[in-house]
Amino acid sequence: MHNHNKLFLWSVVSALAGFLFGFDTVVISGAEKTIQSLWGLSPGMHGLAMSAALWGTVLGSLVGSWPTDRFGRKKTLLCIGVLFFVGSLWSAFASEVYGFMVARFLGGIAIGVSTVAAPLYISEISPPESRGRLTGMFQFNIVFGILVAFVSNSLLAGMGDNSWRWMLGIMVVPSIIYTSACFFIPESPRWLISRKGDRAGGIAVLKLITPNATAAELEASADAMTSAGKEVASAKGFWRMGMRTPILIAILVAFFNQASGINAILYFAPRIFELTGLGQKAALLQSVGIGVTNLIFTFVGLWLIDRLGRRTLLYIGSFGYIASLGLCAWAFFTEHFAIVPACIFAFIAAHAIGQGAVIWVLISEIFPDKYRAKGQSLGSFTHWIFAALLTTFFPKMVTAFPAGYVFLFFCSMMVLQLIWVKLMVPETKGRSLEEIQHDLGVS
Repeated sequence: MHNHNKLFLWSVVSALAGFLFGFDTVVISGAEKTIQSLWGLSPGMHGLAMSAALWGTVLGSLVGSWPTDRFGRKKTLLCIGVLFFVGSLWSAFASEVYGFMVARFLGGIAIGVSTVAAPLYISEISPPESRGRLTGMFQFNIVFGILVAFVSNSLLAGMGDNSWRWMLGIMVVPSIIYTSACFFIPESPRWLISRKGDRAGGIAVLKLITPNATAAELEASADAMTSAGKEVASAKGFWRMGMRTPILIAILVAFFNQASGINAILYFAPRIFELTGLGQKAALLQSVGIGVTNLIFTFVGLWLIDRLGRRTLLYIGSFGYIASLGLCAWAFFTEHFAIVPACIFAFIAAHAIGQGAVIWVLISEIFPDKYRAKGQSLGSFTHWIFAALLTTFFPKMVTAFPAGYVFLFFCSMMVLQLIWVKLMVPETKGRSLEEIQHDLGVS
């Protein structure tokens, strides 16, 4: 019998990194106009200042596997909190644009590393029957952080000339709470056993997770982790044929996540709504409406992920994407603009139930213990590099092509995702991490 209260608490603590991630990503939206006029930034410099965090995220996700493997999951999660604290405090007190960009870049590194360490840690301590729900809390916290940032920005907007400093600085509070809580979580038993070689320490944590397990059962679990590690250790290197299935799944789930257009639509929703002639109502619709829709349907996704499975949710999401993006394209071609807001909300719901709920869970499940951090890093890096590219080029796409063609492009990418789910994606629901490793033929 698993100690569900403790598992839930430890998962919530590490998933709080996702809350800081969501909050930090969006909080800039309330400050960007003030910053541009305050420091007299050119459009190019303004773009650099706004995207500094995004490029930090790309770097953080690329190098995140190194501290996660070298120093352990727990210490890495702790360091993420410290980076968030320093980044938010520094950006709030920044007196010129270069210091501000360094501070935002640090926050971005923390986000990138968090997308490697947090889902990985939760998947390693979770039992198979609730691993999807617990790991998915990382995504739920991202979405919750986004919504809280929008609310926080609107509450702090009336604080005068320096309100933008308060918007950025308020993140110090959740950073301190998260960092303090990290001291009270245990290290991952899989890291202790397969990376550090500390079998006794690993068994002690397993005992906390399953207090009713007999000594023989604990030893058997430790043996499974040791032998799964040895199987992979005997074959050299991450980039090899025996690892091709999980590597391809990680790259493609992250690629399709962004090929749906999700980041572009989240960041540029007011612009899309304005193209339909909605005007000033757009900002309110975007920030609160999209935030609430995202939160509610992420909750639905988490409720379903261990019941229906990862693959089924990707199917549901794919059909939802195709219908909503296809209707958006049709609306722009035929000028039936009235349906666009409803289609955008349907698109957000499809994303939250499908890709949003599944991506971090699936990547954290498909790699063997020895390479889980590297695999998580690969999937995370793929996700962020495409997010950065899409955010950079989307305004140009909408200017160069009629909006209908842009939505048609995203829709066609989601038809490809549907085919990929059918042909390549395994169902990992209810399987132990060692069983998944065996199912995928990782050798």
